Amino acid sequence: DEWAGAKALVKPPDQLELTEAELKEEFTRILTANNPHAPQNIVRYSFKERAYKAINYVDQMAIHFSLNGNMILKDSDEGRRQSIRLNTVAGRFMLIDLSFLSSEKTPVETSAVTSEDVEIKDEESTEDTQAAEEEEAEGTADVAEAAEAEEPPLPRVKEQKLANQFNFIERASRTLNNPMRERACQSEPTPCKNFSATANQWEIYDAYVEELLKIEKSKEKEKPKVQIAKREEKKKGRKLTSLESQSDDITKISKAAKIMERMVNQNTFDDIAQDFKYFEDASDEYRDQQGTLLPLWKFQCDKTERLAVTAISWNPKYKDLFAVGYGSYDFMNQGRGMLLLYTMKNPSFPEYVFSSESGIMCLDFHNDYPYLVAVGFYDGNVAIYNLKKATSQPSYKSSAKSGKHAEPVWQVKWQKDDMDNNLNFFSVSSDGRIVSWTLVKNELVHTDVIKLSVEGTTMEGPEGLQLRTLGCGTSFDFHKKIDYLFLVGTEDGKIYKCSKCYSSQFLDVFEAHHMAVDSVSWNPYHLKVFISCSSDWTVKIWDHTIKTPMFVYDLNSAVADVAWSPYSSTVFAAVTTDGKAHVFDLSINKYEALCTQLVVAKKKNKTTHIQFNPVYPVVIIGDEQGRVTSLKLSPNLRRMPK
Repeated sequence: DEWAGAKALVKPPDQLELTEAELKEEFTRILTANNPHAPQNIVRYSFKERAYKAINYVDQMAIHFSLNGNMILKDSDEGRRQSIRLNTVAGRFMLIDLSFLSSEKTPVETSAVTSEDVEIKDEESTEDTQAAEEEEAEGTADVAEAAEAEEPPLPRVKEQKLANQFNFIERASRTLNNPMRERACQSEPTPCKNFSATANQWEIYDAYVEELLKIEKSKEKEKPKVQIAKREEKKKGRKLTSLESQSDDITKISKAAKIMERMVNQNTFDDIAQDFKYFEDASDEYRDQQGTLLPLWKFQCDKTERLAVTAISWNPKYKDLFAVGYGSYDFMNQGRGMLLLYTMKNPSFPEYVFSSESGIMCLDFHNDYPYLVAVGFYDGNVAIYNLKKATSQPSYKSSAKSGKHAEPVWQVKWQKDDMDNNLNFFSVSSDGRIVSWTLVKNELVHTDVIKLSVEGTTMEGPEGLQLRTLGCGTSFDFHKKIDYLFLVGTEDGKIYKCSKCYSSQFLDVFEAHHMAVDSVSWNPYHLKVFISCSSDWTVKIWDHTIKTPMFVYDLNSAVADVAWSPYSSTVFAAVTTDGKAHVFDLSINKYEALCTQLVVAKKKNKTTHIQFNPVYPVVIIGDEQGRVTSLKLSPNLRRMPK
């Protein structure tokens, strides 16, 4: 009865009940070959391009079942090779067995028979077969014995190992190419902030004032501690140094401030720096061998107001550094003096500042010790400044006891060390003495080398004593190669050729000029030639073996200074009191200057000194108002000799 009953539809209790319209609605589904589970965003690292690259093709095939079998297809290459191998082996075995069935054929002849020519018939009865086998056995035995006696046996055939068809594996190995790997480590970036501001002079001044106030306040706070420390140190018998008494010293940032100041100045005078390094006057090609001087920086300091430039000298080691001596040529207006050292990297303020009670009239750097500067003063003293020491006073100075000059010292020159390796330099003064100063045990010891006595002039002293009058030395220069030989210029226009070995007489006397000899200088290349200039408006070039000058140039004004160039034996420059600079090149024009240019525009101002830079094509010219002007030589003025 239960099976005969009607079937009832069983529904789960949570089945969704749909309306008739929803049940009749059709939903179309399209089957594609794409695998819905295949990834779509696979990337691979490309060692060639060193970057991750997206893979466009993704394998959509999904394998549900796979089984490795041992069957080989007959039509495949491997199947054909195995069938050929089996047929050849079976044929060889058939030939060896059938070669003994016939007595008429030799083993050699039967070797040509193949397995295809032999047929085995199984239709005969077993009895006939046995009888035939017995007869054949007897016949074959006789044939075998005869064959062994007549011919040698056949060679043994080497059995070839067959490949197992059911477990045949071909093995091969290949080394892996190691992929190139690159490892990197990145640290956390340091936090950076951009700061910019504009500073004028007032803001810089206020900043310095604030810093000084902080130092004063810190000193006041430290006073009780310092006093206590002083009491304790007095008990121990030791004095406190200035560095110990100052907790905060502004000199700690002096180096950084100096670098910052140079950077600001190089930005301020960037156009001049570009001209100094790169500008070449192209118009020289059309000037018919004439040249020009391009003004560069001007060096001036407020502290040197109302002081004249009395000496200029380049540092032998640092080619951008030069020293300037300040004083006065006016006999009625004498006062203080100053020694400043400027660098072309910072034209606005000097690197070193030294002040003196008397005006500085001359200076010279030591070649081997470029931090030592020898200085001559208007009051007759000489001194040595050490740039390494942080003091404003000279390290060594002469005095009346140590034999100072009685009148102004017009020139000083360093010389080679003496026999005891002591430093020494020479000085010339208006008192007529040429003095050698030697630094012995921190003292300047003087030795009179020669006195400039004037021949034929005597004056009557007390009790009728005849006194020889001394000439007034104004300049001198030592020979570049001959150590003992030097020249001395005097106020009366004469030039004396002297030797260090003779203190009582001169080697020669040149009637050079009609007025004071302002400068005399040996040529750095030609050992016999020297040049002189004078207030009688002339510049003269001499051969020291000839009494008369080789060249005479009239510059229409008093010549204050003359200097040879360091790059050519025929180029020299001179400055005159009318504010002009003259540059000559004897290899191009022996009669006129290649360049005559006004350097100082004011009428009351006069040029005093000129010096060539030893490396760069630059000259510096000083004037009576304390300014030093640097000028660049155009290409026509600095031609190298052939």
